[in-house]
Amino acid sequence: MRSFGSDNHSGVHPAILEAIAACNADHEIAYGDDTYTARLRELFKVQFGETAEVFPVFNGTGANVVAQRACVRSFNSIICAETAHIAVDECGAPAFMTGASLVSIPTPDGKLTPELIAPHLINWGFEHHSQPKSVYISQCSELGTVYTCKEIKAIADFIHPYGMYLHLDGARIANAAVKLGKTFKEMTTDCGVDIVSFGGTKNGMLMGESVVVLNQALVPDLKYHRKQCAQLSSKMRYLSSQFIAYFENDLWRKNAAQANAQAQKLRQRITELRGDIFTQSTDCNILLLRLPRPVADRLAQTTFFYYWNEAEDEIRLVTSWDTTEEDIESVVEALKG
Repeated sequence: MRSFGSDNHSGVHPAILEAIAACNADHEIAYGDDTYTARLRELFKVQFGETAEVFPVFNGTGANVVAQRACVRSFNSIICAETAHIAVDECGAPAFMTGASLVSIPTPDGKLTPELIAPHLINWGFEHHSQPKSVYISQCSELGTVYTCKEIKAIADFIHPYGMYLHLDGARIANAAVKLGKTFKEMTTDCGVDIVSFGGTKNGMLMGESVVVLNQALVPDLKYHRKQCAQLSSKMRYLSSQFIAYFENDLWRKNAAQANAQAQKLRQRITELRGDIFTQSTDCNILLLRLPRPVADRLAQTTFFYYWNEAEDEIRLVTSWDTTEEDIESVVEALKG
């Protein structure tokens, strides 16, 4: 059965597998002192600017935890959207691993704004209350919406005078970059983002993410946070080689463009068939829509997907780098009748 449950369900791009196989030769120094990780550092500076420092990790939750550990102490708070991955899908790991409290804010579209954040920047210096220190945003958001560069910069400019950090979770950052027609640097470094969780697993990689530090004040202790969080890989070349292939020949862009384009095709085909039943804009490769339960049950017989809000019969469909025309038509056929 083909899946629209997540872009994590897709396979690994052949170029990534080839890169892993190619690095599996001879010996390399462990724990990131290998030639592949040296090349990785160069490539991330190209993508994010010369001041960027990169720290490969095993997975997305690990990247988020390590990034937040760099930003906060146990008496701080982390501000995020109510639908944020760290608030919903990480089993409390960020709070557990940092000791900081999460302050989740309801949003109509999964995106924070200075106006939504402002009421929570209170009780400064009052020992009975957690002190706000970090704002976490997802690009793309869990609802499939994308922050513009102007929106990201507005948040950074708003919180920085308070001595706060902006953490961007880029599990789908490639999809957002394609949508906006921007480089990673334009969308992060140039907007005042302090630290990034850079993902590739949802866009054709096998495993591994990276913490990209853009604020030099956060660099010195990052390696210790990574080690304490059990995110330091011994044979790091196997993680690093994937990112090298990912950036070469713009593979990241090609994969994300395919996923985004297929999402737009799927949305158009569903709209032609059932009208505008979508609950959010489709800025990247995530579609949220409402289906009558009998129709959703029929779709589930041929396609895997998740309910986003069962009480409102809202489901989520996610396209991938390897989503085909046949996959889209399969969904359309199930929705007929």
